[in-house]
Amino acid sequence: MAYELRTIHIRDIQFAQEEGVRDGVLFVNQERLRQLVAEDRRVQEVRFDLAKPGDSCRILPVKDVIEPRAKLEGEAFPGLFRETMEQVGTGVTYVLKGCAVVTTGPIVGFQEGLIDMSGPGAEYTIFSKLNNLVMHITKASQVDPHEHEEVVRLAGIKVAHYLGKLGLACGEYDCERYDWPPIGERFQQYPELPKVVYVCNCMAQGLLHDTYLYGRDCKAITPTLLSPLEYWDGAVVSGNCVSPGSKTTTYHHLNNAVITSLLARHGKDLNFMGVVLNPLMVTLKEKYRNIMLTTALVQSLSAEGAIISQEGFGNPTTDLMLTCQSLEQRGIKTVIITNEDAGVDGMSESCPTACRRPTPSSPPGTATPPSCCPKWTGSWGCCRRWSKPPAAM
Repeated sequence: MAYELRTIHIRDIQFAQEEGVRDGVLFVNQERLRQLVAEDRRVQEVRFDLAKPGDSCRILPVKDVIEPRAKLEGEAFPGLFRETMEQVGTGVTYVLKGCAVVTTGPIVGFQEGLIDMSGPGAEYTIFSKLNNLVMHITKASQVDPHEHEEVVRLAGIKVAHYLGKLGLACGEYDCERYDWPPIGERFQQYPELPKVVYVCNCMAQGLLHDTYLYGRDCKAITPTLLSPLEYWDGAVVSGNCVSPGSKTTTYHHLNNAVITSLLARHGKDLNFMGVVLNPLMVTLKEKYRNIMLTTALVQSLSAEGAIISQEGFGNPTTDLMLTCQSLEQRGIKTVIITNEDAGVDGMSESCPTACRRPTPSSPPGTATPPSCCPKWTGSWGCCRRWSKPPAAM
């Protein structure tokens, strides 16, 4: 399958009457966006704000972050707004790099994240480097908590897709081309290189802890083999709103660093065979079932090596370590990517493990050391601005 990714670099975002992308600036019409979001009658009100790198502002409580994308033919983010859909990961896709849609507003509890656009807190998030269109969404009174999450999730995706379509008329872009042949051809490619599979663990544990594949709640599916290019077209969407230090936003799925790295090395020092999406379920029986099925999929690709990434913490570590153990027992060399939780003083066990056999790990960092952000008082669900640049308190 031939795939072309056209990247338009956005250096600024502004409100304007006339929409479009001109000279690296994304111009958006607030009223048109309001009308678009208001198509869902479960939305009572939506407000928009702009938050740019270096601005003295804090965005909270953050639900999701989405990078604007659209396809030249067909639909990005398939399965969310139409009854019919086509497999993505082929054709031409436009991405507006350097900007994002950020959804905010209270949902059930306040475990959601925050984004400081300047000051010491900005160092802890990649989103402080982006030009952000911030949405504050208020639900209609009759909407229950489960619907509330859906309303906010779909509104953010709809706006990001709309903005992505504004880039289709832009003639200035960087172009990358990829080819993802059928599985039979991939088996025969690069016989001298080790075959590697990426196992992407995703949350599937209920309200505020979910992931969606082609619009389908991942609690309702079993481990699934995907093309890495499907991720870039929005086949996988986040519904995971809590635990900001360990959740995966839709932006992360669209820019999955493991996929990007493996594709860059494909044909050079490894043969990237594909991605297995593994839902992280609640009960131990469901975990064992998905571990078995994930292992079977990886084996079916004749993998000699695997990389497993974790989402969440606590019980998802069970899925991570037992999947690792299952693959290792079958001779598949496995590396895990997980954060460490060694306590404030760093003296506790960094990762609870169910594996007897050690395996290489690649920790991206620790989730427990305290950090200081500037004091702020105000109301929830908006983009709040300081009168002067923030400093740590």
